[in-house]
Amino acid sequence: MQMWINARIATMDPTHPTPYGDLPDHCLVVNGDVIDRIFPMAKFESEGVDGVVHDVRGKWVTPGLIDCHTHLVFAGNRVAEWEQRLGGVAYTEIARLGGGIMNTVRATRASTEDELVAAAKSRALALIAEGVTCLEIKSGYGLTTADELKMLRAVRRLGLDLPVEVAPTLLAAHAVPPEFAGKADAYVDLIVNEIIPQAAEQKLTEAVDVFCEAIAFNVDQCDRIWSVARRNGLAVKGHVEQLSNQQGAERLAAHQAWSADHLEYLDDAGVSALAVSGTTAVILPGAYYFLRETRKPPIEKLRDAGVSIAVATDCNPGTSPFASIRLAMNLACVLFGLTPEESLAGATRHAATALGRADRLGTLAVGKQADFLVWDVDHPAEIVCSLGVDQLVSRVFRGKADDVAA
Repeated sequence: MQMWINARIATMDPTHPTPYGDLPDHCLVVNGDVIDRIFPMAKFESEGVDGVVHDVRGKWVTPGLIDCHTHLVFAGNRVAEWEQRLGGVAYTEIARLGGGIMNTVRATRASTEDELVAAAKSRALALIAEGVTCLEIKSGYGLTTADELKMLRAVRRLGLDLPVEVAPTLLAAHAVPPEFAGKADAYVDLIVNEIIPQAAEQKLTEAVDVFCEAIAFNVDQCDRIWSVARRNGLAVKGHVEQLSNQQGAERLAAHQAWSADHLEYLDDAGVSALAVSGTTAVILPGAYYFLRETRKPPIEKLRDAGVSIAVATDCNPGTSPFASIRLAMNLACVLFGLTPEESLAGATRHAATALGRADRLGTLAVGKQADFLVWDVDHPAEIVCSLGVDQLVSRVFRGKADDVAA
């Protein structure tokens, strides 16, 4: 038994009516890797608890941060394309000329599984150092059966090698590979007949994602992929309404999706569909910022409809090369208008929902997994506001304090 005493706990649990689910002057007791009890210090002082005591001396404790949308496993870089975009070349034009995602596909196909793991580790460690305890990682830069499975094996290895829970997602429908140019339906055949069944059989993925966009896959092709994913026992999610409105969110919601991501061009019908299905909206302000977009997701409409809003980095080589969940949280406030409390909820409670883990992650409550952080801040809003400052005192993952962020 371990206990963290004299803590101010931002539980992020909506059953507590206080901002951030604040429980001042409390004790958090951990048994193994699970939160066993949370109670006021007055009870601890009168009754006591046997075990190892960690006195945090009034510091804030929050749930571990969750990055629910990343593309961490890849090879190469796309810095030259960033220079092109700064010079006025559009992202869609770069993709049309063979750059963009295909640039990374070529480098990733040429890399071994070991090389992909080694390259991704530094990015994962950067997120861990900021307090991330759960991390989603997508495939999508292989676009062949062998290379997509290679990427997913690399994802699995990161979860075994590092003190972080990894949620693997198959994103074979990220782009139409060059060998299928002009034959997108044939590539979808490969995805549904071979890649999804093999990934599911080998237990390499939990969910299937798609890029539903004019430069990628149309909504009917995506719907076919989602349907096959569900028949294979996998959850679904989608990059939808990022660059245009394809009505992808509506079709995605019909599959009871875990999340709909990006959403800059989401319309009222899409908002309603997400609300009805309980699908989480994942906003990705890093991509919006890096691409210098001007159309924002309809945050106020999502709020009014009661749609859960998660925040993630979208860490990837081309459009959001930021391994910083705190930067994403900050940008969600500054660029999209979230409050600091909404942003922290977006990287904890709602991010857990976006990964199908709300039953055990995302809030601090009895019975939840003991993933939490101790911060040397006066107020939890500082976690979102003050970037580049080493405020993380301790990172506890599955009941154990690791030395990655200490």
